[in-house]
Amino acid sequence: MPGSLVERGSAGFEEARVDRIFNRRLPDRQPVAVVRPETEAEVVAAVRLARERGWQVAVRSGGHSWAQWSVRDDALVLDLGALQEIDYDEATGIVSASPAVRGGADLAPYLAERGRFFLGGHCPTVGIGGFLLQGGQGWNARGWGWAAEYVVAVDVVTAAGELVRADATQNSDLYWAARGAGPGFPGVVTRFHLQTRPLPRHFAHTVQGFRMEDFDEVMTWLHDVHGTVADTVEIVALTKTDHAISPDPVLLVTALAMVDDELEADRALAPFRDNPALDRANLLIDNEPTTPEKQRARQLEDNPEGHRWAVDNAWLSGSAADVVPAMRRAYTTLPNDKAFTIWFGMAPLRELPDMAFSVQSEIYLASYVLWEDAADDERHQAWLADVMADLEPVTVGQYLGDSDLRRRRHRFLSDAAWDRLQQVYADRDPDCLFVGYLA
Repeated sequence: MPGSLVERGSAGFEEARVDRIFNRRLPDRQPVAVVRPETEAEVVAAVRLARERGWQVAVRSGGHSWAQWSVRDDALVLDLGALQEIDYDEATGIVSASPAVRGGADLAPYLAERGRFFLGGHCPTVGIGGFLLQGGQGWNARGWGWAAEYVVAVDVVTAAGELVRADATQNSDLYWAARGAGPGFPGVVTRFHLQTRPLPRHFAHTVQGFRMEDFDEVMTWLHDVHGTVADTVEIVALTKTDHAISPDPVLLVTALAMVDDELEADRALAPFRDNPALDRANLLIDNEPTTPEKQRARQLEDNPEGHRWAVDNAWLSGSAADVVPAMRRAYTTLPNDKAFTIWFGMAPLRELPDMAFSVQSEIYLASYVLWEDAADDERHQAWLADVMADLEPVTVGQYLGDSDLRRRRHRFLSDAAWDRLQQVYADRDPDCLFVGYLA
């Protein structure tokens, strides 16, 4: 692998160690080396090299994991950033893409030119690799399902250093694990084969802004009605500081309809006109046409580069009387004017297919804290731990994509899926070549 292997202690190692890492609260962990393959053949060579030298292997796709899964002590980091291939088959509607391809910045415009759509991550710079392996909470997961459900096959370099295709009929154990095992997947996915959807012809959104005094009333109403809204609508309630609306944090109820025409959008968004606090809204947008590009631009504003981050999440279940008070501090006491908390309405829940991803509930909550000064690390992480503790009585699990298992662990797979995954490990990587979970 001439020119691509950078070993610890050599020139360029520190840059390679944290290259493309989104969370700039960087860890001290020291890999043994970093390799940047440019082809699948070089990925195979890197895995074989690690086995020969007795190194473990960690994989970096987009570098967006909050816990920096790919930066591991004494492991070979396989940085897949140079793998950027996308290919579309018009006959099947299947797109194949490399793991470092960014769902919003790269894949979405490529598919839009062909009238197609894929449920990539909301933040446009998220690579599809880690996103899909963790289940893929993409656009309108409530109605269209998890992005991992659209994975029809993966190309995988195994612990034995072999490149294989995994799908429902061959290497099906790896195919099952690739849809939810996350960083514990026992292999290196070099290509995802994804079933796409037709690009919706019309996008429209409703946005309602409220003061924090209205939190209990608004969120109780939303808790009770979100399961009745058309499944073409993505429902998010978030609290953030937007000085264009108010100098104080604002509670935003947002609904994005992805439909065929304006009339369908109007019908789908109609339930939000019954919000009992609507007369007190300090922002009101009703069924306004929008575009995927505008939505992604907003996500980039909320997820800026170059910041330190602490993030955690919970799947919540229970009555509004139990859930709303448990969420209150996460929404009403943001530690700075860049932090935000989101609530995704997922009801009515869809039955999941047979895949490793196996824990969900009708409500998803995640808090994102971002700042720039290392002196603020302890304060912001303490706030996050406190508000997550409030949620514990109504928490049924967590989503790997917004988790740091070193700080807090809850179940992210069902018991049956966890047991099944242990068997996949035993069969596919008995020597623990791949690093597994960081916890």
